Amino acid sequence: MVATIVDVAHKAGVSIATVSRVIHGSTLVHPTTRARVEQAMAELGYTPNVVARGLVTRRTQAIGLVITSLADPFFPPIVQAIEETALDHGYSVFLCTSSNDPAREIAVVRQLRERRVDAIIVAASRVGSLYHAHLEDIKVPLVLINNEQSGAYTYSVGTDDVAGGRLATNYLLALGHRTIGYIHGPLVKQSTQDRYRGYELTLGERGMKPDPRLVAAGDGQAAGGQKAMHELLQRQPRPTAVFCFNDATAIGALRAVRAAGLSVPGDISIIGYDDIAFAAYTEPPLTTVAQQTHELGRRAMCLVLDLLAGKEVTSITLLPQLIERDSCARCTHGE
Repeated sequence: MVATIVDVAHKAGVSIATVSRVIHGSTLVHPTTRARVEQAMAELGYTPNVVARGLVTRRTQAIGLVITSLADPFFPPIVQAIEETALDHGYSVFLCTSSNDPAREIAVVRQLRERRVDAIIVAASRVGSLYHAHLEDIKVPLVLINNEQSGAYTYSVGTDDVAGGRLATNYLLALGHRTIGYIHGPLVKQSTQDRYRGYELTLGERGMKPDPRLVAAGDGQAAGGQKAMHELLQRQPRPTAVFCFNDATAIGALRAVRAAGLSVPGDISIIGYDDIAFAAYTEPPLTTVAQQTHELGRRAMCLVLDLLAGKEVTSITLLPQLIERDSCARCTHGE
């Protein structure tokens, strides 16, 4: 007779739920209990039948996750949090990339649905507001993380980037800076607009307006940040501090300042955004506005679980946090 999960639970002296957690790799099971369950499974010759279980429940216990790029250091904490939370609840995760291409993003989402995933999470969506037109075809819960398009869309978890822009600008103002530059990310991204809006609003509250000579276009990458900072250094007035769209941009800006024979923060203060893993290891270590990346992933997966359980949910907005390191200093010149 083929052993069942009930047989395993009985032999190991645990609940069926505990056996299920062991099968799905949950971290909630004590190592001693896990070893006992695994030994019972081995002795009984028990093999979990995911396909058979799916035929009964009409679910595959799989979640699709779409990110823009594997090379972007912003995403690993999000992916890790989603996977950890999914495993703790008996789900596996299929990871795909959209390569920053809206058409590819839609195609990948459709392919995941064809593979019968139970829900889909899309990080930094380029087509967020368009999903309403596709939801009837997708027919599974869909959650967006940091949607990059304005307008109405489906359920989401995101960061208040206007608040983040305010946080960075207020910090530089508190250090005495008044000639504060801003390096954009891609202008099509909602986060670029929102962070700039926070910068603009905060200056306005001090009776100041953004000076076009202090604003430069980046591309969200280090090379773009380096080029944009080089441009700012050629202009008058030269900024005493620069708020960068993200940490990659700030890393490029750091390099441009050094190449010009200047120092950070002695000549120019630089503040980034995201708090990627590399931010603490630049020279000098980068002051930045941190997104709660692990929490973004965890909350997104929890939204999915609630939707699958038929619960009513609402979208979630998290507040960013200032991380002070050594790339900003009090202004003592140039004002």
